[in-house]
Amino acid sequence: MLAEVDQALGLTAQMAALLDYSRQAGKVRHSLHDLCRQRVYQIAAGYEDCNDADRLRGDPILKVTIDRRPETDADLGSQPTLSRWENSLSRRELYRLAHVFLDLFVARHWAAPPRRIILDLDATDDETHGQQQLACFHGHYDEHCYLPLVVTAELDDGTQELLAFLLRPGNSSASRGAVPVLRRIKARLDQALPTTKLVLRGDSGFALPAVYDWCEGQPEPIPYVLGLAQNSRLNDLAKPYMQAAQAEHAATGEPVRRFYEFQYAAHSWPQARRVILKAEVTAQGPNPRFLVTNMTGDPQALYDDLYAQRGEMENRIKELKNDLQIDRTSCHRFAANQLRVLLHAAAFVLLSYLRAMLAGTGWAQAQVCTLRRDLLKLGVRVKESMRRVLLQFASSCPVQELWPLILDRLRARPRLAWG
Repeated sequence: MLAEVDQALGLTAQMAALLDYSRQAGKVRHSLHDLCRQRVYQIAAGYEDCNDADRLRGDPILKVTIDRRPETDADLGSQPTLSRWENSLSRRELYRLAHVFLDLFVARHWAAPPRRIILDLDATDDETHGQQQLACFHGHYDEHCYLPLVVTAELDDGTQELLAFLLRPGNSSASRGAVPVLRRIKARLDQALPTTKLVLRGDSGFALPAVYDWCEGQPEPIPYVLGLAQNSRLNDLAKPYMQAAQAEHAATGEPVRRFYEFQYAAHSWPQARRVILKAEVTAQGPNPRFLVTNMTGDPQALYDDLYAQRGEMENRIKELKNDLQIDRTSCHRFAANQLRVLLHAAAFVLLSYLRAMLAGTGWAQAQVCTLRRDLLKLGVRVKESMRRVLLQFASSCPVQELWPLILDRLRARPRLAWG
């Protein structure tokens, strides 16, 4: 199933095409495309370690997905082969690979551009254990880690697609490198999807003058809504509103949630900007929250209908970390770990596209771990003949109606045109 999804998208083929082929042709047993597919499919199936290849390189199903006959063809790459490949890529190759998800997004949507794309920014910790390059102690997370930057795109229907996953040193700030990444994403989207409007959303880690200035300095300013960390000046401005909310809570005993707005300018800002206050008081006490935005509209609608929906992006990060172990960055070299997160991200993209093929079914909103368990972790009998390989499913297979449905939907769609 993953091989069918990959063939429809052309993802691993495009990734392999971006790599420099510097090996001696007469000694090559495993092509770059084969190595890339083997690694990505293993990760998607729940085997995230290179060591797993020593047991799986002869697995009949995995061999079939790499276009090898399960019994008579040679086994796939071993752990040393995959590890050597992971550590052989140059910075130039990694730079090209980092754009593959943006290129895939464009290839999928250029024919029918979305009306609006919400660019979600977030940072997450990737805890390290060992002597990995650039793994540093981060005081907020109280651990040695990397701090990847994650960028997703939310479409008109609310679905999220991954655009970038950039590994960064552990002592980075949340916003480090965000503006250059946004600049490249905007240039690509403006070129391919000129009618699509962009909106920027993020938490308080990205509420910095560099981000505001970049959004407001565009020929057509980019709307943004960003969390804003509390400080003494903001709390002073919010004090009368919070006192009113506390008085209402004391009178009724019920939770109170009110929205207000005011103008605020930090010392480093050239002008005042609109700040939205959520004045919330519950039995646990006051809970003020602030947003900074250049958008107009009702404060509560901006908070509830736009900013609060960034929780879906955080769900995607949970899938990447908990279900696909994208934080398994155990190589010593930083560049090798950057390749690893890209391979894990590719596995996530394949499973996300598989989820899209299940629209209208009970699996349309399933997490990737559920898709793996219900659709991929199936027992089959593999039979090889002279002309074909036959996969025999159990007659009582609980998802037997889904496989034909997914394959029909995949094959009914035109192949993507990269470029």
